[in-house]
Amino acid sequence: MKKLSQFASLFCAVILSAAAARAAGAADNWAKNCIACHGADGAGHTKAGRMKGVKDLTDAQYQQGFTDDQAAARIKDGLNDASGNSKMKAFGDTLSGDEIKDLVAYVRSLKK
Repeated sequence: MKKLSQFASLFCAVILSAAAARAAGAADNWAKNCIACHGADGAGHTKAGRMKGVKDLTDAQYQQGFTDDQAAARIKDGLNDASGNSKMKAFGDTLSGDEIKDLVAYVRSLKK
């Protein structure tokens, strides 16, 4: 019984460590790839964000307007305006599917 308890404790520690690492990875990816336009808080109040017309990701009503799948597709494929000019770089070649999924969760956490 003692060994089972030790195994369960170890298993929980591994799972919690993995979850913490994923969260840290999303924050790191946000800092490396997104913060210049979206800002640290996601509100888009940066010079680059204003130039590109970045939406306020802290706005709960705005976040209701898109699904997680739509957000993932936007991160993966990027975004162009009506003239074909890039508004947001595509990260599908840079980030894995799991990293994109984690970034979507991170974006959802910015909602106020």
